[in-house]
Amino acid sequence: MGTMSTKPVRACPPGVPKAGAKPPVWRQDDGAPVSCLEKIKVLNENYDELQQMAQDALEDALLIGCSEAQVRIALHELVDSLVNPYSGAEASAADKPPQD
Repeated sequence: MGTMSTKPVRACPPGVPKAGAKPPVWRQDDGAPVSCLEKIKVLNENYDELQQMAQDALEDALLIGCSEAQVRIALHELVDSLVNPYSGAEASAADKPPQD
């Protein structure tokens, strides 16, 4: 007999469409599309995982009683706070989000 996963599975209620925005066409700084299939696969998997985690966080917050608008703002702020560890000193201040 196989073992069952202990990871909870979340299902959308009937009539509610499953979340799943299509990943973008991944582009390089010069606008050219990323062409390596393995790189695209990694990017798409990361996108799907982040989307599911964000969906789970939103659902948890709503079940707890948080404001949907506040949670969406918090998720946007989280993304905006991400730091590019590969940008050198040449990155201009105009490329960085404003600091409060």
